[in-house]
Amino acid sequence: MRMRHRMIALGLLVGVSVAVPAAAQVSFGVSTPGVSIGFNVPAYPQLVRVPNYPVYYAPGLNANFFFYDGMYWVYQNDNWYTSSWYNGPWNLVAPDYVPAYVLRVPVRYYRAPPVYFRGWRADAPPRWGDHWGGGWAQAHRGWDQWDRRAAPAPAPVPYYQRQYSGNRYPQHYEQQYSLNNQHYRYQPRDPNVRQHYQQQGQGAAQPPNPAHQAFPSPGHPAPVGGPTPMSPAGGGKREPGQDG
Repeated sequence: MRMRHRMIALGLLVGVSVAVPAAAQVSFGVSTPGVSIGFNVPAYPQLVRVPNYPVYYAPGLNANFFFYDGMYWVYQNDNWYTSSWYNGPWNLVAPDYVPAYVLRVPVRYYRAPPVYFRGWRADAPPRWGDHWGGGWAQAHRGWDQWDRRAAPAPAPVPYYQRQYSGNRYPQHYEQQYSLNNQHYRYQPRDPNVRQHYQQQGQGAAQPPNPAHQAFPSPGHPAPVGGPTPMSPAGGGKREPGQDG
């Protein structure tokens, strides 16, 4: 009798189905030219400006998805990724090179907040100094303090990308860079963002690397032989207190 009850319980568990809303139909990761390893946004997302910030977020996605200074930013599994197109390819970004205004976005605008966000004020930025450690906090002292009246205007949203989805979506850097130059033409103002944008524009000259699946972050060291974080060339790192 006991075995029969166990079999019935197992059957009930196997038979359970959970309806997943459309907003959750997004998988996460990072992709390189010609290689998809998990992040997929099938159509252009709705972007809404974060009040009083030069940053947009995507309320319809179950993702920490932002747009700032002409590029998209995603926070997933302790990693920051960036791309000039809404569905990648994505580049890994080290904590030192994430724009300050992206880091300042309040917790409530993270649609898929990690567990360690719990208990943090919803109307304040995540506690990056606590999470990334004293070294990062020391190097970026004052990152969460700025004159809101002097905040830059938000970059225009490249809505022309809406017409590119499915088979029309450009998969390679050179295609994306060319289309942006034709239809968008906005140039990032933040030094770090500008470096990322230029490096993605030059990405076509670099062979795809399927190994770009892991990103070392504090507490998550890179595997032996694995990739290193993307950092802008030409001294793009912010000085402590720089607004970006």
